[in-house]
Amino acid sequence: MLINPTFWKTYFSSPHFTNDMIPDLTGKIAIVTGANGGVGYATTVALAAHGARVFMACRSEVRAKEAMDKIRQEIKRDYPRYRGEVKLDFLELDLGDLTKASQSAQTFLKQGLPLHILINNSGVAFTKDKLSADGIEYMFAVNHLGHFVFTLGLLDRIKKSQPSRIVNVSSWALDDTRHPDGIDFDILTNPSGIATQPDIAHYGRSKLANVLFTKALARRLANEQVYVNSLHPGHVSTNMAQTGRGSFSGNVFARATELFAMTPKDGALTQLYCATSPEIENKDLRGRFFIPFGLESRCNPLAEREDLQEKLWEVSEKLVKEKVKKPTSKK
Repeated sequence: MLINPTFWKTYFSSPHFTNDMIPDLTGKIAIVTGANGGVGYATTVALAAHGARVFMACRSEVRAKEAMDKIRQEIKRDYPRYRGEVKLDFLELDLGDLTKASQSAQTFLKQGLPLHILINNSGVAFTKDKLSADGIEYMFAVNHLGHFVFTLGLLDRIKKSQPSRIVNVSSWALDDTRHPDGIDFDILTNPSGIATQPDIAHYGRSKLANVLFTKALARRLANEQVYVNSLHPGHVSTNMAQTGRGSFSGNVFARATELFAMTPKDGALTQLYCATSPEIENKDLRGRFFIPFGLESRCNPLAEREDLQEKLWEVSEKLVKEKVKKPTSKK
């Protein structure tokens, strides 16, 4: 990480976007995954404080409700000029189970609401050879596949709600996948193969997948007013940094967090830029990669390979078809 120029660029670049530049979002409906903590929480605060109705897509309703109470108090304290209603809803989402991720999208659709902003923020790291409910390497399953299923389940509604935004949160770690082609597709469901690679390679693979998915989806939506972009939020102080303690890469990550990390509020700015800035539409920014704070940047050259983007899409569709259980019809 410390030799990654993108990491250091985030500390020496002038802010291109600030909280004060978020436009009025009254009438907009947003979903933020992983909204009950860290950067997702800070993102939710900012969206709701500017008038958006935000669905907090999380696994735990109890923790989401606790976060809602804190968000309302924080908005009252930090946004005294905002006099509107703070509109927050809970949406159950388990990204580690593809069937449940698909069902979550359907649950939202049944409400008959538009969807203007989808921020795929949730992520896990350093889960040490863990498999998802579907038998897939856990970081890839949660960080990419769960969001792949969830996003495509919502896509028709997002298209009907255009102009709209889809924001995929990636990371500087996409540079470190320990594979010449970025993703070793053969080991995704192979426990013995998964165990041969360090956590950082699994995490980097999932973060590269976020950008590949972004570019493939943006290409498919080129004729729509749906703007799909990805980003590195910066090195942010969240609970994720502590989950990896015990492994070498996890210890390095946790120590770097102690030394260099920005606050979740600052870490949220780049995804808020992608989700709300008028520049995205005015400049027709699609399939781009951004770093703090709202600056466009190049990332791993592998992310530009269209063949790899399409290979990921093909493999993702195949896994989804195999793993997602069709709902049983009620007699």
